[in-house]
Amino acid sequence: MFQDRSGAAEMLEDLFPDEEATTQDYITRNPCLGKVQCGPVASKGGSNTARFVLENRQMAHTEGGWPEGLDCTDTEQTARFRKRVEKEEEYVNAVKTMATTVEHCLKQNNAVDIYEEYFAGTKVEHSTEPPSARNLTVFKDPQKIKRTTTRISWNPDGGKKLACAYSSLQFQQAPEGMSSNSYIWDLNNPNFPELTLVPPSPLVALEYSNRDPNILMGGSYNGLLVFWDLRSGSSPSRMTSIEKSHKDPVYEITWIQSKHHECMSTSTDGQILWWDTRKMNEPTDIYTLDTSNKPDTVMGIQGGTSLGYDVAAGPLKFLVGTEQGYILACDKKSKNPHDRIQNVFAGHHGPIYSLQRHPAFAAKYFLSIGDWTCKVWMQDIKTPIMSTKYEMCYLTDGCWSPTRAGVFFTTKMNGVFDVWDFLYKQNEPTLSIPVGETGLHCMRIEKDQGKLIAFGSLDGSTTLYEISDALCGAQPNEKQTVQAMFERETNREKQLASIDKEKKVKLKKIEMEAKQAAEGGDAADQAASDAKISELESEFFATLGISKTEGNSEGPGPEQDVDPDAQED
Repeated sequence: MFQDRSGAAEMLEDLFPDEEATTQDYITRNPCLGKVQCGPVASKGGSNTARFVLENRQMAHTEGGWPEGLDCTDTEQTARFRKRVEKEEEYVNAVKTMATTVEHCLKQNNAVDIYEEYFAGTKVEHSTEPPSARNLTVFKDPQKIKRTTTRISWNPDGGKKLACAYSSLQFQQAPEGMSSNSYIWDLNNPNFPELTLVPPSPLVALEYSNRDPNILMGGSYNGLLVFWDLRSGSSPSRMTSIEKSHKDPVYEITWIQSKHHECMSTSTDGQILWWDTRKMNEPTDIYTLDTSNKPDTVMGIQGGTSLGYDVAAGPLKFLVGTEQGYILACDKKSKNPHDRIQNVFAGHHGPIYSLQRHPAFAAKYFLSIGDWTCKVWMQDIKTPIMSTKYEMCYLTDGCWSPTRAGVFFTTKMNGVFDVWDFLYKQNEPTLSIPVGETGLHCMRIEKDQGKLIAFGSLDGSTTLYEISDALCGAQPNEKQTVQAMFERETNREKQLASIDKEKKVKLKKIEMEAKQAAEGGDAADQAASDAKISELESEFFATLGISKTEGNSEGPGPEQDVDPDAQED
């Protein structure tokens, strides 16, 4: 028995069982049955955690606490005072003491990451958004005399700026007083250019370096190449000499893989020139686009209008689009200059304005823009594997999407911008947008996200569009599907080529048989004619009463006269 009324538990009495009374009053049960519950035994409990008290504290710091006689506005005096105090032991001990408290406060502030992305890395299985594009802004040429936007180049540092080249491509029709300046625009300030580039001649080509956002190379209308280091200002840092440059306008410049900033340029003068930006007084290599030793092409020198280069296809391999409509697959490593052109594709009926290798399949497939159509090629086949329908106006430029394997873009002379999505349909564009009333001359897409596209017009305006996520977001298994589509079309073209080859062989065989038959008929006619002549000769000698052998041996020759008196004797 226990008692707890006084606050502390106290035992009053302890009683033990009486064994004798137990044996007399109770008996052992036999058999003994027991029951056990097999289900789990559950219990319910609760606890209350300590309450977390949140307090907001602030600290206001004002300038003060300096000793008397010290001017706190004088940086030299305050700096000398700080150095003297920092060397004292009291200051060091005070900093060590406060460091623990400061560290605790910092850890409290960093306990929760308010910028954490909970759904980072998730992929959308499908997109229900219809393809669309919206106009963001327009960059207008500030000059009074309007010129054509001939080239656009995105800054490689995040795509926040773009460089635009302006020129008049009409031969000897440039108006008097036309400016030769080109501009660099900031996307956040479309009203005024951020920087003005001052070349000696209007620029036709302009390209940012792939590795340095401060490096620019421009190709002029008079054939010069101009190099800018934007850290030095608007004036060119270096330029080529007129004697060692192109003789026609430089239509495209491409940066190549190298340890230093090196590039290649092409022009309608029929030359490919390689340049090292450290020494631009002369090109490092020169190659003339001469196709005289290539069959099924126009003999002579081809004028270059576009370049296609991708390191994934080979650091020394490149494509050249010519003014005559041919695509030349070249390899710089060939020692013999005549062997640098490895393959020739009869591409278009006119100049080729754009060439680009596929970003995902650079070693095999490439895109070409020219005349009224766009074509997709395979490196080993001389015929296109896919092509768009013929438009009513010229196509001026085009490129692949950097984020989607089955999407590419084209611009037309009537000012319409087309989006082609091979996963959706192949016979017509998925989206067509009229950008402006004047024709479009060039376009360029931002490569990081593939969402921003800039279009250059004939009136000098540069229009910036943003396409929807459905056109720039990669679809599930899109790369494998597009690759299978290209391989299927490649096999089809190979089969058609083999069938065409068999037809040519059969046609050649038929021509040979006809020729032999004709030759055999002439021989038969000749034999019949000889037999007839021999028969007439036999009749003639029989009439004369002499044998044919005697006539041939003793008779007079064909030019001798026969004496009739001698014949009577």
